Amino acid sequence: MFLARENELDELNYRYDRGEFECMIIYGRRRVGKTALINEFCKDRKVIYFPALKDTVQGNLDILSQAINTYKDPDSHVSVSYNSFQDAFTEIGRIAERERVIFVIDEYPYLAKADLTISSRLQHLIDLSWSKGKMFLILCGSSVSFMEGEVLSYESPLYGRRTGQIHLMPLSYRDSARFVPGLDPVTKAEVYGITGGIPLYLNKLDVKKDLKSALLRNFFNTSSYLFEEPENLLKQELREPALYNAVIKAIAEGATKLSEISTKTGMETSSCSTYVHTLVGLGIIEKETPLGKKEGGRSIYRISDPFFRFWYRFVPRNMGAIATGRIRNTFDRSVGDYLHDYMGSVFEDMCAQYLMMYDDSLPINLNRVGRWWGTDPKKRKEIEIDLIGEPVQENNDQKKEYIAASCKFRNGHFTMKDLDELKEYSMVFCRDAEFHYYVFYISDVADDVKDLAKREGIRLVSLEQVF
Repeated sequence: MFLARENELDELNYRYDRGEFECMIIYGRRRVGKTALINEFCKDRKVIYFPALKDTVQGNLDILSQAINTYKDPDSHVSVSYNSFQDAFTEIGRIAERERVIFVIDEYPYLAKADLTISSRLQHLIDLSWSKGKMFLILCGSSVSFMEGEVLSYESPLYGRRTGQIHLMPLSYRDSARFVPGLDPVTKAEVYGITGGIPLYLNKLDVKKDLKSALLRNFFNTSSYLFEEPENLLKQELREPALYNAVIKAIAEGATKLSEISTKTGMETSSCSTYVHTLVGLGIIEKETPLGKKEGGRSIYRISDPFFRFWYRFVPRNMGAIATGRIRNTFDRSVGDYLHDYMGSVFEDMCAQYLMMYDDSLPINLNRVGRWWGTDPKKRKEIEIDLIGEPVQENNDQKKEYIAASCKFRNGHFTMKDLDELKEYSMVFCRDAEFHYYVFYISDVADDVKDLAKREGIRLVSLEQVF
């Protein structure tokens, strides 16, 4: 069953129905659902589907020849082998002169690396003839850095030839919840925190009622797909997966500065920086800076991909128990008891999505939402605000207004002490601003906080309301 991606599908359908030439660039990290989206769009339509491989030019040309033969006559045993991509593309162009046809080149970076002239060839064909026909061209790729740098950038031969692009991102927490409609809000949140909104992982985790059973069967199991997924992804993308694994593991264990990662992995700082930069490009880790600050000394690295974050938090430390089958006996004390702690940063991300995407009654027009941390100069201690919402700056005379939010994924009441702390830290962030306070919680809020919230207009948002 195809779920979510309605906006992207509507956009593709709208463009298809216009009947004009299209060159759509669809890209995003592996497993995010690009091929599923394309297949759903192509359903019951005429399509030449070319899945490029890490192969030679001739190997890829053979696959394209087969795709054209299948399109022209699926039942024929006659096979035409095209002598060059120029010949194959010319034939596809002739087809598109007569009828509306979708031509998909999946994993375009593989083809472009096998034949360095391919982008220039496509540019020439689009300019010369394809743009006058009925072709719907889709170039799809999983290497975000390649697609942005070699296809979408000004330096690319294809620059200016695309008619649109879709950067397919992981599903939001609300769309992820559509895969597990029968679960309670806490479990829905945990499923999102484990899978990161990746449709394939949501399907593979296969939670029916009990998250623990699903994790033991489909995650903490040496024969399961998800158990080996991080290693397989690194092998697919990188030449030295062991070194990249060491970098991710160091960050998972608390190394947040480049110098700390370098020390923990035993790498030279320059080499470590290269590996870190590559992982940032893959979307596995990110460099985070306190909201409102320029990148600098307070910036930190963290694992941005929730699936990798969960895997590296819980699998390596339990590898012995998993390998020997003892994980069923130790799961509660080695994984279950730490889930709420793990979910802290995930819940912050969910609340940020809620503010940016789903709250229809925001007190200010938000530009962005992010975490903030810094030093309290009076108490000389490090402090942190879960979320700060920064407004769109419409003019220089606009008064300073922010949203300040506390996000507590924990059992027990949100107390007046928690609220006082949020207010105190907000004054350190910006003393002369007006703050609109939000409290996100999963359990309950103390009565005195509820009373004060009514008087002062503080927003109290439960997990049920977030969903």
